Amino acid sequence: MKKQERDVALTDQTTKHHCRHLSLSATRTRKASASSFRKTSFVMLMAAAAILSPAGASAETITGALSKAYRNNSQLNSARAGVRVTDEDVAIAKSGYRPTITGTSSIDYTEIRRSNDSTRLTSGSFGVQINQTLFDGFQTRSNVAAAEARVRASVESLRNTEENILFSGAQAYMNVIHDRQVMALTQQNLEFLKEQARSARARKEVGEATGTDVAQADAARSGAEGQLSAARAQSRASAAAYRQVIGEEPGALKAASPLSKLLPPNLDAAVAIATKEHPAILATSHLVDAAASSVKSAEGTLLPSVTASAGVLRSYLNTSPTDLNYSDGYSNSANIGVTLSIPIYQGGRATAQVRKSKESLGQARIEVDVSRDQVRQAITAAWTSYAAAKEGVIANRALVDAAQLALAGVIEERNVGQRTTLDVLNAQADVINARIDIAGAERDLVLASYAILQAMGRLSIERLGLNVTRYEPKDHYNAVKDKWYGLRAPDR
Repeated sequence: MKKQERDVALTDQTTKHHCRHLSLSATRTRKASASSFRKTSFVMLMAAAAILSPAGASAETITGALSKAYRNNSQLNSARAGVRVTDEDVAIAKSGYRPTITGTSSIDYTEIRRSNDSTRLTSGSFGVQINQTLFDGFQTRSNVAAAEARVRASVESLRNTEENILFSGAQAYMNVIHDRQVMALTQQNLEFLKEQARSARARKEVGEATGTDVAQADAARSGAEGQLSAARAQSRASAAAYRQVIGEEPGALKAASPLSKLLPPNLDAAVAIATKEHPAILATSHLVDAAASSVKSAEGTLLPSVTASAGVLRSYLNTSPTDLNYSDGYSNSANIGVTLSIPIYQGGRATAQVRKSKESLGQARIEVDVSRDQVRQAITAAWTSYAAAKEGVIANRALVDAAQLALAGVIEERNVGQRTTLDVLNAQADVINARIDIAGAERDLVLASYAILQAMGRLSIERLGLNVTRYEPKDHYNAVKDKWYGLRAPDR
């Protein structure tokens, strides 16, 4: 009987010891899980702070990147070359005011054979002819005016291209920062989910988790690995776009701020400024002037023209000595005169050209309205995006704090059996999504401010404070507009 009592007491003691061991293991698991979460959260917060805070002094700034784009962008350099091409049209049009000088020279050798003899005849001539248009129905004057208007339009188009490139550069810059943030957050999420998978296995060993918890943690980890791969691919794509616009690979980049101080007080003020200053509107207005001058040029073909001409000619004639009409000598001649041409009927071509040019003028006037509508739409879209992004940044910052607190609470509740592993995974996804959303809102806020300035026509290197020398199209124009002769292009 005493032996049985001792066996029962020993069994109870063993059971109590085993229970205490299980309780201690569970407590250790909860403490390890809580410690692991705190450690992971600390690492994630520190890494996120490093990403979102400005980089060191050696990092590239957005103004530095835009300065490089202004100097090196191939699309912008091509647009500048296009303006230089247009400049030459003025010199071409002004050539109608100037004389044309033509030199002529010829020599002929003829041999005539007969039955009993042959005759050789050598003749030649050389001379100079000068023609000067005195009146061409005002065509030259109209052509010059049209060419000058097209030059002004091309200069405004170049300014519009400059602003587009600067905005593209800002967009590429902010996309690189955003996509790097997303990649880093996705990497942190993967590390967290790996830790959760290890924790689920540890808790399963002590009976605090099931195989379902482990499977859910593994599935979430695998999904995060796929998201990280996609984030890396997107980051590489953004770097390639940065290289295309800026001209070099992106290194460390500093966070950028919105251009709030450069923006007008309201949308109506922005629209009013754009209507007066946007280069796209100004370019189409200059094209209206060019089209009006083209109409006058086409009408000039229906008017009389007067041309003066003058020339000298020296002729040479030599026959064989055996010829009865032997001659060997020179003759000189000169001419001067004025020619009046009056068009009577040209097959309908001239009148068709006039009608065509008038239709082109009407189209050019409509294009001004099209440009105004496009600019207004762009300003409205940018302004509303800016307002939404400001609100989004505030809302998402609050959301990140709330999601982080919720995740900590869910983990603690999971450790005491009140929540499941799936609840923890969902709370972690909310944290990552909130951080990605705030990164996107901060990017959108900066880009919207740049978009407003671009839509206003004020995204210039002077207002942005870029450390570059402005390209001046007028330097090349002044060098070629009155050039009478020369094959070498002026230095740019």
